Amino acid sequence: MLSNFAHGMSSQELVVEVELTISAKSLLNKDVMSKSDPICLVYIQLPNNSTWQEHGRTEVMKNNCNPEFATKIIIGYRFEEQQKLKFKIYDIDGSSPVLDDHDFLGEAECSLGQIVSSVNFVTALRHPSFKSKGQLFIRAEEIDDSPKEEVEFLFSAEGFKKSGFFSKPDPFLEIFRENTVVHRTEFIKNNCNPQWPKFTVPMRALCTKNGQDVKLLLRSWNYNKNGNHKLLGEIDVTRNGICNAPQTFNLMNKGKISGKLYVKEAVPKRTYSFLDYVMGGTRLNCTIAIDFTASNGSPNTMGSLHYMGPSPTAYEQALQSVVSIIQDYDSDKQFPVLGFGAKIPPNGSLSHEFFVNMSSNPYCTGVEGVIEAYRNCLPVVQLHGPTNFAPVINHVTRFASTYPNGDHYFILLILTDGAISDMHDTKEAIIAASHLPISIIIVGIGNADFSSMMELDSDNRILNLNGKFAIRDIVQFVAFRDFLSGADSDWASRELARALLAEVPTQFLAFMKYKNITPKGEGSHLI
Repeated sequence: MLSNFAHGMSSQELVVEVELTISAKSLLNKDVMSKSDPICLVYIQLPNNSTWQEHGRTEVMKNNCNPEFATKIIIGYRFEEQQKLKFKIYDIDGSSPVLDDHDFLGEAECSLGQIVSSVNFVTALRHPSFKSKGQLFIRAEEIDDSPKEEVEFLFSAEGFKKSGFFSKPDPFLEIFRENTVVHRTEFIKNNCNPQWPKFTVPMRALCTKNGQDVKLLLRSWNYNKNGNHKLLGEIDVTRNGICNAPQTFNLMNKGKISGKLYVKEAVPKRTYSFLDYVMGGTRLNCTIAIDFTASNGSPNTMGSLHYMGPSPTAYEQALQSVVSIIQDYDSDKQFPVLGFGAKIPPNGSLSHEFFVNMSSNPYCTGVEGVIEAYRNCLPVVQLHGPTNFAPVINHVTRFASTYPNGDHYFILLILTDGAISDMHDTKEAIIAASHLPISIIIVGIGNADFSSMMELDSDNRILNLNGKFAIRDIVQFVAFRDFLSGADSDWASRELARALLAEVPTQFLAFMKYKNITPKGEGSHLI
C-alpha cells in the first residue's frame, strides 16, 4: 500500500565529493642552512559556531619553497552552502606535534565554490609579519566512482483486468532495488494495455559502485487517489535483464499471471554532473529583483518590511544569505539589481523594471554593493504597486536567449512580500523562460498569503497556461518566515539559502540535457 504518490522520484541520491590538489610557490624560507619543510593544513569553518575545524593535512615536503603536495584532500561539495576553507602552511622542524612549535609560513581563506569554479584557483598567502608570503594553488576534481550513465526506458504492459464492471485500471509502474524505490512512473488513466512515457534512471541506481549486476523488482499498481493502490502484478528481474531490450516478462499476482510487461527500449546514455559544467567553464549569472510595492509598509515605520532600523531587514538577510553563495561563482562579483512596483525619479513614473542603484548601469559589486544600493534606493522612490513579476522575468529572458549553447546560466532571485498581480503574464513569461538557461528563485518576505507562489513552483506538476506547458520546472519558492521561528538569524540565513539553491543544479542539468549540451573542455574560466 502506497501513499504520497510522486511520479519520477528516486531515493538514490549521489553524494558529490571533490579532491583538492594543493601546491605553493615562493614560500618564506625560515631555515638558515636549508630551505623550509612545508606542510599544508586544511580547515573547514563549522556552520553552527563559525569555529575552524581541521579537515586534513598534506605530507611534509623537505627543503622545498615551491612544494607540490601529493596528498589529496577530499571534501563533500554542496552548491547550496557557502563552505569556507582555510589553508595554513607551516615549516616543520623537529618532531613536536604542537603546530605553534613550528614556523608559520602563511595562510589563505576562500570558499569551496570559488575553487571549483576555477580551472586553477590561485590566491596570495597572508602573514602578519611579512609582506611577501608566496602563493597558494588549488585544483579541484570531482570524485565519482559510480557509472556516469543513465538508461532511457520505454515500458508497456497488456492484459490487465478491469478494476470493476465498467472501469479499467489506472496503472503505474515502480522499479525497486533492495526495497527502495528507484523510479515511479506516472499513472495511465483507464487502460488495460498501458504504455508509459519514456523515462531515465541513473545507472548507479541499477548496479553496484563497481558496475556489478543487482536484483530488481518491477511492480505495477492500480492508482487510487486516496493512496490505497491495488497491486496489479510484479516480477523479479536484474539490471542486465531489463537493459537488454526488447524483453517480455510475466507479471505475477497471488501466484497467477496477471499480465505481460514489455521492455521495448533500454538506451544507455552518458551523463554529466553540475560540477562537470562548472569546472568546464559554464558561467553563472545572477540578477536580483526587489519588491518596492506599498504593501511592504513605509520604510520610516517600524512595522515595515523595509524599515531601516538597527537590525537588518528580512530583505537584507535574504540578500546576504543567497548572494554571498552565488558570488563565489562570479570572479568580478557584479550583479544587476532591479526593482519593481515603485514610482521613481525624476518624474514619479511607475516602474516594474528599474535599476535599484538609480544609474544607467544596474551592476552592483558583491553582496555589500547590492545591500548598499537597496538601502540608498528606499529614500528616493515611492512605494506603490501592483506586484508584477513578468517584466523582471522578461528582462532576464532577453539576456538568456542570447546564450542557448550552455556557456552561461542565469539565476533570477526575486524578493517579494505578497501575491502576484500579473499571474497570467508571469506564467506566460515562466513558460517561455523554461526553454532557456534560467532558474527563478523566489523569497517570500513577511506574513502574506503566498499560495500563488506555490502554484509557480511546479514540483508536482508542470506549469501550464491555456494548453501551453513549461519544458521543465525552473521555479523554487521559499517563505522566509518558515526559517525564523525560534531560530537565530545565522541559522535562518543558512537554511534559507540551502532551501532556495538546492534545486538549481537539478534545473541546470535539466536544461543541458534538454538542449543536449555537453560540458566544455578545460581551459575556460568561470566568472
